[in-house]
Amino acid sequence: QVQLVESGGGLVQAGGSLRLSCAASGSIFRINAMGWYRQAPGKQRELVAVISSGGSTNYADSVKGRFTIPRDNAKNMVYLQMNSLKREDTAVYYCYTESIPGILYSARGYWGQGTQVTVSS
Repeated sequence: QVQLVESGGGLVQAGGSLRLSCAASGSIFRINAMGWYRQAPGKQRELVAVISSGGSTNYADSVKGRFTIPRDNAKNMVYLQMNSLKREDTAVYYCYTESIPGILYSARGYWGQGTQVTVSS
């Protein structure tokens, strides 16, 4: 009902920047929140950043001050602006949304397929 497509991943040197994009499409009545998770090999998936419908944001302590999560509500898009990248940021990044797919539906969670971010030393 709701599809998420991430883009913008790639290889970047430590200290550099990268901007990820996530586009939500399909049947969407309302987006309650959109955010980003990441998972490195052998490690658990963790929340990176999230923005609610009211515009409030939360960031993982490890990325606070370096990452921001801009959004474009008109386009149903969310971004992850990643600055001062560190080798520890290397992971697959997943877009996530809690959305209401239709007026008669309750809020549901949806995941994108992920995009690889690799930070070299």
